Amino acid sequence: MMEEEELEFVEELEAVLQLTPEVQLAIEQVFPSQDPLDRADFNAVEYINTLFPTEQSLANIDEVVNKIRLKIRRLDDNIRTVVRGQTNVGQDGRQALEEAQKAIQQLFGKIKDIKDKAEKSEQMVKEITRDIKQLDHAKRHLTTSITTLNHLHMLAGGVDSLEAMTRRRQYGEVANLLQGVMNVLEHFHKYMGIPQIRQLSERVKAAQTELGQQILADFEEAFPSQGTKRPGGPSNVLRDACLVANILDPRIKQEIIKKFIKQHLSEYLVLFQENQDVAWLDKIDRRYAWIKRQLVDYEEKYGRMFPREWCMAERIAVEFCHVTRTELAKIMRTRAKEIEVKLLLFAIQRTTNFEGFLAKRFSGCTLTDGSLQKKLESPPPSTNPFLEDEPAPETEELATEKGDLDQPKKPKAPDNPFHGIVSKCFEPHLYVYIESQDKNLGELIDRFVADFKAQGPPKPNTDEGGAVLPSCADLFVYYKKCMVQCSQLSTGEPMIALTTIFQKYLREYAWKILSGNLPKTTTSSGGLTISSLLKEKEGSEAAKFTLEELCLICGILSTAEYCLATTQQLEEKLKEKVDVSLIERINLTGEMDTFSTVISSSIQLLVQDLDAACDPALTAMSKMQWQNVEHVGDQSPYVTSVILHIKQNVPIIRDNLASTRKYFTQFCIKFANSFIPKFITHLFKCKPISMVGAEQLLLDTHSLKMVLLDLPSIGSQVVRKAPASYTKIVVKGMTRAEMILKVVMAPHEPLVVFVDNYIKLLTDCNTETFQKILDMKGLKRSEQSSMLELLRQRLPTPPSGAESSGSLSLTAPTPEQESSRIRKLEKLIKKRL
Repeated sequence: MMEEEELEFVEELEAVLQLTPEVQLAIEQVFPSQDPLDRADFNAVEYINTLFPTEQSLANIDEVVNKIRLKIRRLDDNIRTVVRGQTNVGQDGRQALEEAQKAIQQLFGKIKDIKDKAEKSEQMVKEITRDIKQLDHAKRHLTTSITTLNHLHMLAGGVDSLEAMTRRRQYGEVANLLQGVMNVLEHFHKYMGIPQIRQLSERVKAAQTELGQQILADFEEAFPSQGTKRPGGPSNVLRDACLVANILDPRIKQEIIKKFIKQHLSEYLVLFQENQDVAWLDKIDRRYAWIKRQLVDYEEKYGRMFPREWCMAERIAVEFCHVTRTELAKIMRTRAKEIEVKLLLFAIQRTTNFEGFLAKRFSGCTLTDGSLQKKLESPPPSTNPFLEDEPAPETEELATEKGDLDQPKKPKAPDNPFHGIVSKCFEPHLYVYIESQDKNLGELIDRFVADFKAQGPPKPNTDEGGAVLPSCADLFVYYKKCMVQCSQLSTGEPMIALTTIFQKYLREYAWKILSGNLPKTTTSSGGLTISSLLKEKEGSEAAKFTLEELCLICGILSTAEYCLATTQQLEEKLKEKVDVSLIERINLTGEMDTFSTVISSSIQLLVQDLDAACDPALTAMSKMQWQNVEHVGDQSPYVTSVILHIKQNVPIIRDNLASTRKYFTQFCIKFANSFIPKFITHLFKCKPISMVGAEQLLLDTHSLKMVLLDLPSIGSQVVRKAPASYTKIVVKGMTRAEMILKVVMAPHEPLVVFVDNYIKLLTDCNTETFQKILDMKGLKRSEQSSMLELLRQRLPTPPSGAESSGSLSLTAPTPEQESSRIRKLEKLIKKRL
């Protein structure tokens, strides 16, 4: 029973002492210990095994037991001391709590006393300040009353003085007094219910009305609507009257300005009536000279009469512009048939010069038509060839080189506020200018055609690259000149009409000058014969185009490339010049596509020429008796002929396309895509082929492959790495030709090995290609049928396992004799490399 109770006690104790991991971690941090007895996962068996690892260690068991008992006694003493120390803690805590409660009660009593005293103090202060507040209110009301009475006195006296001064036309004193009276009257807005105040307000309004009418009458007397202006300078009375008008209703000021400007321009309407000779466009300078004299006269006589903020000189100039625009529009509608291009451009130029003069002299603050105040952001710097300030005419005539168009120009300054204020009237008649440019461009294109026929194709140029035809630079310089002129005249519909003209003659230039002068291909083929190829005679006469024709094609290609880039820049510049609402109607994509077509046609002609030059050599290759070849020698004559044509044509094309390198790369790629399939087609025609003949063909194929890889830099002193895209095409195509020949060289027995070898070497294997290879080997149809059937069976699943291991690569064929022959061929190729 005792043992069971002890076991239960131990289990209960362990359950009580089972701490959470967080508590255990906290204890370890506060009381770090290395003693195994303090560990949470203490195991008595492991601890005993640690103390007595062997049987010999049990000899010290008494000593260990004594140490543990001593440790237990010390723990008991410590526990006993702690327990006894905790017996007095409860009593001390209760005593401390009672003392705290007494202190809180004392503090609460003191706070209550302070609150009572504060309430008494507040009541006392209220009684003391009650009378002071009453005095403050009385003082404020009294001050307001005195101020109001003073304002009323000032208002009454001011109204009387204002009426008296008005009668005596003392406008200088009235200007100062009226402003003061109006300021004082603002303080009485809340007292308008009082009859006397309302009466004073009505007197002020009546005085203002009387002043306005009186000032207008004075100005009418000084500057009558009919007759000439009164001689002499302005009076001080009118100058002071203008100061009063600034304070009165703004309509008074506007009426004064309107009457003065109308009277000032009355002479202009008489001098330049529609029936007068000086009213026509050829004497438009006289209009602007007249207004300049009037502005000088105004400054001398009336400059000090009107306040500076009225900007009277600018208002006179603006009204003159409006009147002039109306009068010019009227007379041009009447005499529209008499308008010629030179006359129209002369009038527009003088008008825009006058608008520029106004922009330099005036700020444009009086303009109310928002359409005349365009604030355009400065465009960022660009390499656009049309982003240029308007140059002098002689500079435009000299700017015929391509480089002149490519120089970036600084951004154009924002338009002046007076732009179009007069010249807007010419816009309905700009069709005359557009028709003239249409005619001029047509004549320019015809001159280009005639010059090309007279001068002939450009001379060969192999030092600096193919030259751009000078006519294209002339065309775009003329385009730029027209665009700048038209944008100064209008940025609306005329710019769209001019763009249509540009599109028309861009297409005509592409058709008549570029496409129309490309050499025509002929169908006659005076190529090499088989015997001449075998005798290794040079076949340069097989080339269809002469050196001059090749240079002409390259020149046309370079010109089309320049036109394509410049047309794109022209489109961007037109969009910058035209109104925002019309930008979507500017589209030169069709013209750019036309030039792209010319480029593609030029490249195709170059490819066809070189391809046709190589055709006789390939034909000779396919007609050779390859089954009669007895030994492998140097490269065959047809290879030499192909290389000869490549070395003749490619350096010329490369040198003449030096400025358009990307299109030379396109030429190389297109030639490779054309020549390699044709070579493989002729390769299939070489049948039957003996083993030695196949080795010779493999050697020739490798030679052509190396020449094609070196094609972009062939004949050049500077060796450049061929573009990766081109190299990939050549390697892929010529490797296929080599694989075909390797399959031809492989023995066709056993059949399974031969078929698997064909599938392995040719990734695009099919029955048609396989049958052509069998024809090259010279196999009979009866032998081919079983091999074709076997191929069809093995094509769906690639060879694997035992079949794959049995697949025959040409580097290690099963028959010893064939292996030896292939190794000899490889050594010969390496020796040549």
